[in-house]
Amino acid sequence: MIARGIDEAQQAALDAQLDASVVILGAPGTGKTTALMRRIERIRSERGEGAIFVADRPERLADLARIVLEMEGATFSLIDDIEAEALFSAAARTLFNLDWEDFAAGRLDPEVPGLRSPERFLLSAFRLIRKLRDAAIEPQEFLERSLAGATGFYAKPPNFAHPELIRGTKDTYRDSLDVTSEELQRQYRREIDLAKILARLYEGYCSILDDARSLTARDAVVRALAVLRASPSRATSVRLRFPHASVDEAQDLTPASIAFLQAIYGPALAGVTLAGDPGAATNTFRGARPERAFAAADVSVKLTEQHRSPLAIELACRRLCGDVQRMEVSHVMQAVGVHRAKSQREEAHFVAGRVRASLDAGTRPEDIALIFRSVSDVHAYEEALLDRDIPVVVAGDRNIFNEPRALDALALLWNLWDPFRHDWMLRTLGGRAFALSDATISRLCSEPPDAQTALFAFDGENSPTTKSSRWDPKRDLRLGWNVVRGEQDAALTDLARGRLHRFRAMRESWLRDSGELGFGDLARRVWSDGLASQGPEGSARLLAQRQLLEMLLERLETYAHSHPEATLGEILENARRRSESELEACEEPRGDGFVRILSVDAARGRSFSFVVIPDARAGSFPRWYVPDSFLFSPALGMIPKENVGDARASRTAKFSFYVHAKKTREKYNAEERRAFVYAMRRATRQVLVTAYDRATRGTTAPEFLEELRNARTPGTSVEE
Repeated sequence: MIARGIDEAQQAALDAQLDASVVILGAPGTGKTTALMRRIERIRSERGEGAIFVADRPERLADLARIVLEMEGATFSLIDDIEAEALFSAAARTLFNLDWEDFAAGRLDPEVPGLRSPERFLLSAFRLIRKLRDAAIEPQEFLERSLAGATGFYAKPPNFAHPELIRGTKDTYRDSLDVTSEELQRQYRREIDLAKILARLYEGYCSILDDARSLTARDAVVRALAVLRASPSRATSVRLRFPHASVDEAQDLTPASIAFLQAIYGPALAGVTLAGDPGAATNTFRGARPERAFAAADVSVKLTEQHRSPLAIELACRRLCGDVQRMEVSHVMQAVGVHRAKSQREEAHFVAGRVRASLDAGTRPEDIALIFRSVSDVHAYEEALLDRDIPVVVAGDRNIFNEPRALDALALLWNLWDPFRHDWMLRTLGGRAFALSDATISRLCSEPPDAQTALFAFDGENSPTTKSSRWDPKRDLRLGWNVVRGEQDAALTDLARGRLHRFRAMRESWLRDSGELGFGDLARRVWSDGLASQGPEGSARLLAQRQLLEMLLERLETYAHSHPEATLGEILENARRRSESELEACEEPRGDGFVRILSVDAARGRSFSFVVIPDARAGSFPRWYVPDSFLFSPALGMIPKENVGDARASRTAKFSFYVHAKKTREKYNAEERRAFVYAMRRATRQVLVTAYDRATRGTTAPEFLEELRNARTPGTSVEE
């Protein structure tokens, strides 16, 4: 069924097929979610309020998986990928210590691709395991496919001298194609050992999750899938409880999620309604397989009438998608602007100026969004907005635990818990709140004038920390003692002495109250006393500071609530671990009155009057294609990138062949293009695309801004 929006007759036809499998497809702004909600309400009115399980995005299927596991009597806690990464690191500890018996017996060679850099190896292995979980591939199946794929590939290798393969391989890596049969055999043995090591790590990860009674959302789906396959009667019970299910943003469904739904509702997904946009599939490199989900439907509704964005934006998006057909249009209002600055500072200043002008013209702050591919480093743009007194919040793949304002707040809590953590103490003393000079801090790090001053506390003397056990005297260096006891106070200036006395009095007050206050109240008290205000009352900087502190406190309290016996030190140690993770992200805070800075994923399903896409340059948006240390193909098995041992080339022959044969870089760039178009289609009125520095030739990664500039579609202009 093809429709330009669902009319009443078509809606009636859908309503008559409540038990069918339905897929609602369409580009952003065509009304997919509206049509989905109408179907959900119809099912509820006909079958009962609780007759349908509703997931506004695929990750919510973990809630249905939890129900399945609870029916089975399983008890577990739901953890995120960062906690799972920590558990995986524990499972891998024996590998890096080479404690495995297989190493001692010579059955495994530790000289495998990636293992020379343990931390990078660990990250690559964990990313691979996450993809295997999303594909519902268990450790034994992974090992069997890896061994079979390696045997098949090396038993009959491709023609590495093929002209197309040579031309398609970068000059730097062409030496990887110059291989002998002996070299291929050596690479084969390394690949087999790598597969065995990864399979064992994968098994250890699953085992340690069982011991900890913890599951991530994807692990819960995989575990529930195993339960349903082992006990079909359990699937019947779930289907009786929820005869229907709906999933929005279904283009992000993984094979495991699809198999989980099919285990409940059958291969045809009877009673399941999916809504999605194949053109918005921006997570296929993470494991999403939308084509599998959409292919199972009995009824397919395709919406083509675009209700959200102006014609100029739609024309520009179609051109970026490769639609070069000329459309006869007239009187197209300008809605797309492009601007390239000489430097990032100039670009950020230009963007902030345009946002300020839009606000002054009456646009509400919450109707404006700056959308990046990644918000891991957007400080220049955030600062430019704050300089113009524009309140702003950031959401997406940003690590809040690495933000300077958050670090200042965490430093005060560390000062309370352990004054001998001198990295945190130095941050506080040299920060804006106390602003001690380098000379003063140097004095505080010096030995006291009295050489007989004790390096330890006398019996009965109160501990300078909040720890219940005696502290380690080996860590008690002079800075901590001089701050706590004041043994260098006489050598300080009056101004510095006064500031240090103020800090010491605050800390002693916090120590006295720490036993009576809960963690949240204690943190608020410490931050209220010890943090410097970022700006005057009502200013954008102060509002942004308070919002970030609320976000930080919410994250810390989440851990404190899930670990009620945790000490302040353990809460802070958890924050430290999260600060080192590449998987950390922050959700958008509640409340209006802020301009949003969002990643593409954080903007999913949202719309804004004015959308800015800054930093639209090759390497940022789109990102460079940087393959992992090893890839996995169900047909070819493991595909290591790095060549190790007695190798002449830095890359393996199999990797060079695979990335050329599968066109991985081209597919990656196509996904980045879909993400860029998706960001543009978040706008209901106007889009501004900006970048800085000179454009590249677009050979390795496309230059979307230059494509828009050169396309000259109606309603697009170059802004100076």
